[in-house]
Amino acid sequence: MSAPADELTGRTPSLLLERLNIREFRNLERVDVEPAPRLNVIAGNNGQGKTSLLEAIYFAATSRSFRTPRAAELVRHGAAVASARARFVERRDALAPLAREQTAAVEQKRCAVRIDGNRPPSLASFATRSPVVAFHTEELALSTGPASARRTLLDRLALFMDPQSADHRARYAQALRARHELLHRGAGAAAQASSELDAFEELCALHGAALTRARDAAVNALAPELSQAFARIAAPDLTLAARYAPGGSGDAEEARRALREHRRRDAHRPSAGFGPHRDDLALELDGHPARVVASQGQHRALTLSLKAAETAAIASVRGVEPILLLDDVSSELDPDRTAALFTFLGLARGQVFLTTTRRDLIVTPGIAPSERRDFHVEGGVLS
Repeated sequence: MSAPADELTGRTPSLLLERLNIREFRNLERVDVEPAPRLNVIAGNNGQGKTSLLEAIYFAATSRSFRTPRAAELVRHGAAVASARARFVERRDALAPLAREQTAAVEQKRCAVRIDGNRPPSLASFATRSPVVAFHTEELALSTGPASARRTLLDRLALFMDPQSADHRARYAQALRARHELLHRGAGAAAQASSELDAFEELCALHGAALTRARDAAVNALAPELSQAFARIAAPDLTLAARYAPGGSGDAEEARRALREHRRRDAHRPSAGFGPHRDDLALELDGHPARVVASQGQHRALTLSLKAAETAAIASVRGVEPILLLDDVSSELDPDRTAALFTFLGLARGQVFLTTTRRDLIVTPGIAPSERRDFHVEGGVLS
């Protein structure tokens, strides 16, 4: 699945979106665009379709939205089908570029995907073929918000390192729900000793241990990239460390024992007290919890660093620089945050799509005019 670095230059190949065709997607009725190879700035007022354009790129690459889990919401009001078709090219210095066309469509809440007109072996193989990394407003609380957001980040990276991790995660969640229902349906000894409960705990142990190992590997790949990115974006005199705080175990036998021991207690809890659904990515500044000691500006820098690290780690694993999608980057930017943003953009080595209400803030002297393209969105129309 991975493409090697160019043998002559040593540089990681870049993934480019050369052409995008959007039909009946949110408020975008018909959009056809040929982006610039480096930076694409999409400006406009709020509610005009800027975010929907980035969402369509993400959808064409992954079959998912970064805004909603409900695919039916992507279909334009009054339309039957929403689709996004993208021509992706892996641009390599020493060899001929690799090109493909990926299409994702939603009809009656069902999603269909194609690569060059053919159905891929799995959704995981589709989602990892053309890597994109999205940074949107909800991720501004990545370092301060609930652990679920940080688990999602680890799962995105784990998908590239071990595509089966997505299946393990889904099967673990399904088995955990079934165990929870059994325990709450009858908290007595008979329910707790049932063979059905044993079977669901076996699934929880096997898939949960596999998921724990996948996330542990993801943290090991992410942590060094995160430390380097934070030193560039924030301050070199501060040390940022990331470590995996597992809620379960990578050993299936240990997980099996813990689930059995916790049955009585879990029967009276809203969720199980053991397992990867309780995982977290612990972030520490100079040895102290970042959630407690970091300033508002440092949290902003930490969030940008997490996205830079995610991008770099995926590039290393996948062998191609991901496309970076940045939504609403000009919101609440003061001079310090603006400097952090442009340092972050300087770390991005691939193609970038950026939305803003303040085009005047996006000054990029290091990018040639031929490598930048500016667009305006109004009422779902791109110009």
